[in-house]
Amino acid sequence: MVTTKILLTKEGFQNLKDEYKSLVDVKRTEIAEKIQSAREMGDLSENAAYHTAKEEQAFLEGRVSELEELFRNAEVVEKDNNKTSVGIGSKVKVCIDGGDETFWIVGAYEADPAVGKISHESPIGQALLGKKIGEEINVEAPIGTVKYKIVSIE
Repeated sequence: MVTTKILLTKEGFQNLKDEYKSLVDVKRTEIAEKIQSAREMGDLSENAAYHTAKEEQAFLEGRVSELEELFRNAEVVEKDNNKTSVGIGSKVKVCIDGGDETFWIVGAYEADPAVGKISHESPIGQALLGKKIGEEINVEAPIGTVKYKIVSIE
């Protein structure tokens, strides 16, 4: 079986470790207490609190398993501090039609476009990788070709 490495920034990896620790150390105990409390109420066949707690437990265990698999295949990408070209972990300020926008290039698993974190696998992320300040790129989007000019790299 071939496994694909999952690229993560150092910050993204730490956030996932924190989530894992919270799920295992805190949430598991809370859900176990909910299940025990619901069992003490009696008949489990019609006990909504019990069934809800068991569903929460199944969801939690699924997420724990997902994170454990991710950790087995994760590769933390060290940020390149030379700031001369775009890489995973770079914050890139670009000019688009006279306006500026900042993107943080991250691993696919930690992407969140709503806050400017774009995957290195996305069309914009792929186009930006390896580029330098002053370079222009064209990205195909649903609205047509969008032209970006790299203003700065952090």
